[in-house]
Amino acid sequence: MLLRITRVSLKSFLSRAPVVFAILFATAVLAFLAVSHLVTRFRLQEKALGRHLYEQGEAEYASGDPERAIANFRAALTYNRDDFQYELSLARALRDSGRTPEAKTYLMNLWERIPEDGAVNLALGRLATREGATSEAIHYYHNATYGIWDSDAEVHRRNAEFELINFLLQQGALPQAQGELITLSASLPRDAELEMPVARMFDRAGDHERALAEYQTILRHDRQNAGALAGAGDVAFQLHRYRTAEKYLGEAAKLDPQNAPLQQSLESARLILQADPFTHGLSNADRRARVRDAFSGAGRLLADCARMHGVSFQDGGQQGGASADPFSSDLISLQKTWNDMKPKLRRQSASAEADTAESAMALVFQIEEQTQNRCGESTAMDRALLQLALNPQGADQ
Repeated sequence: MLLRITRVSLKSFLSRAPVVFAILFATAVLAFLAVSHLVTRFRLQEKALGRHLYEQGEAEYASGDPERAIANFRAALTYNRDDFQYELSLARALRDSGRTPEAKTYLMNLWERIPEDGAVNLALGRLATREGATSEAIHYYHNATYGIWDSDAEVHRRNAEFELINFLLQQGALPQAQGELITLSASLPRDAELEMPVARMFDRAGDHERALAEYQTILRHDRQNAGALAGAGDVAFQLHRYRTAEKYLGEAAKLDPQNAPLQQSLESARLILQADPFTHGLSNADRRARVRDAFSGAGRLLADCARMHGVSFQDGGQQGGASADPFSSDLISLQKTWNDMKPKLRRQSASAEADTAESAMALVFQIEEQTQNRCGESTAMDRALLQLALNPQGADQ
């Protein structure tokens, strides 16, 4: 009897509207939670699959296969359509496979979302270099230099500057490259591994003064840096400062005695200095001897060149009576000037010695320049005198 009453009471209770509603609501909540759990698990599985495909694409891209990487990056994006990194990687792979317009579309979409992102600006800068768009490349590389990076910001920014400068040098945009190098060198930490490429770039950009200064900065902290010594010597040689070149090349040669080009440059610098009559501290006798040696050598060069071209200095023209061509006329004129100078050099007085020496050496330089590559293989002394002619008063620096 009691059981029957309890069943009737329970049935009556469950049939009430609030109770029915509560039961239905609880059932709906449980169903919703179950579905949400399933959806969450599904989305997590999608993201995991997308991540797997992305990692596969990254591995293929790193191995030099951008085409297969593209397929995996696209597949990864189907599972996570708004992933910034997936789109950036796809754009890079498209760029490297030659699909420039499509790559640019992706990159510009990313740039519009986060215009200050360093990686996107760097990718756009590299794309511009492929197209040879110098102004556009400078714009995006500058953005990358001052942009936002997830990690190692200073390293990424510095690498972007190096990339831009290399591009400008390849394009022959030397003034722009020099400007970028000045900015970069001012911000570099004291690190020879960073300063060495900057010095080489200054050299490539034609700014030999700053290249020499960069090498000297390195050497103030590391006197045994063979690369900096050789670089400083080479740049000083290009500046026609042969005493400075001889100093640095000599020190570099001690550290790298098997370096044949280095030894050759050192020998050239020493020969130029040995031939230079304007060297500071040289005695009058030594100065006269150097001038006379150079002058006599120029006379022999003229005579040998005349024989090679069939020119007779006695009859004032070519043998056989033919009219002289322009080069033969130049040889005859130089020989006449040389003959006129010869007695002056013999009887020069102490008061006129400097002027006579300068006049004689000016003629020597003229003869060397006029006969260069026209009178057979030049000697080491000929090459030394040609180099000396580039900076006769500053060679001893």
